[in-house]
Amino acid sequence: MKIAAIVGSTRNDSYNLKLAKYIQSRYEDQFTLDILEIGQLPFYNQDIENDPPAEVTAFKESVKDADAVLWVTPEYNGTISGALKNAIDWLSRVDQVMIGKPSWIVGASMGALGTVKAQAHLRDILFAPGLSSPVLPANEVLIGSVHEKIDAEGNVIDEGTISFLDDTVNNVIPWLEKQTTVRN
Repeated sequence: MKIAAIVGSTRNDSYNLKLAKYIQSRYEDQFTLDILEIGQLPFYNQDIENDPPAEVTAFKESVKDADAVLWVTPEYNGTISGALKNAIDWLSRVDQVMIGKPSWIVGASMGALGTVKAQAHLRDILFAPGLSSPVLPANEVLIGSVHEKIDAEGNVIDEGTISFLDDTVNNVIPWLEKQTTVRN
């Protein structure tokens, strides 16, 4: 199974990027995770949506070619980042490559609640008509106090978090595979 990861933080030392890389490494025997870059995407502009820049075309093709999408969202002011919203806007227009493509959401923050508000908003966005992406309920990955759970090299060092991620992957991957089979 090929999963495209879209990380909502463009910061080089982002905890959410570290989390995506950790998932990529830890579960490489279960799926291929391709972490996509969104920082280079221009702001969505309807004037150019039918003839978008090469960065947008490549990004959309990567998502289109994936079986599913892993959204790795930070929480900025109680919602998703502007960079993530911009990427979603590009995905939702013209060829609408997300229609029916299953999604999985994770997120980490230094606060106690993880990214609970951002994930709720992201779920609502993913159900919009231009995206219509199913998300498995009750498998939220909300990593709070992430600065105490991931080391400088990007390894998750908290055993409870590792166990939780393992359990979630064991729930989500069969569901993603089923969704992919239904789509094809």
